[in-house]
Amino acid sequence: MTSTLRLRTDAHALARLHSEHGKALYGFLLGLTSGDRHRAEDLVQETLFRAWKHPEALESGHGSMRPWLYTVGRRLAIDARRARRVRPAEVGPDALDAHAPAADDRTEQAVAVLDVRDALRSLSPEHRAVLVQIYFRGSSVCEAAQALGVPVGTVKSRTYYALRALREAMPGYGPGAGPDSGPARRAAA
Repeated sequence: MTSTLRLRTDAHALARLHSEHGKALYGFLLGLTSGDRHRAEDLVQETLFRAWKHPEALESGHGSMRPWLYTVGRRLAIDARRARRVRPAEVGPDALDAHAPAADDRTEQAVAVLDVRDALRSLSPEHRAVLVQIYFRGSSVCEAAQALGVPVGTVKSRTYYALRALREAMPGYGPGAGPDSGPARRAAA
């Protein structure tokens, strides 16, 4: 049991080592990490951990432990830099845009078409006929009135009330519709 304890540095010696050289070591490692404070703090901690694991370094009789600490810290910084180069880069929120659906993804459009069809089915046949003439066939009000055999004023009135009924039947569409409304919200519910 005593041989196992001797393999570690005394806690008081380690605290003294940290108080004497910690700030200087941190400043040195901060320069090696291009100002990354978190990385520099991690490297200081790892350097002191190595000193704790290797008590023979403290008992070597050197006038100062600073060169040994700097060497260990520098090697740890180099190893960390090499490890970051080997593994894939960490991604930020901007990289998530690269995984957004492709521009030719027509899923949203297909859902909207289905929603419009359902909403059109809920309209009266007169309102549906006016919207088909005006919006789907591209007819003018006069052309729609002639095709439906009704006065121009009736076409205008039916168009107004049909669009109002569609707005009520499709709350997630139109002005003010956001990501928390429409097909995405209904699918999540």
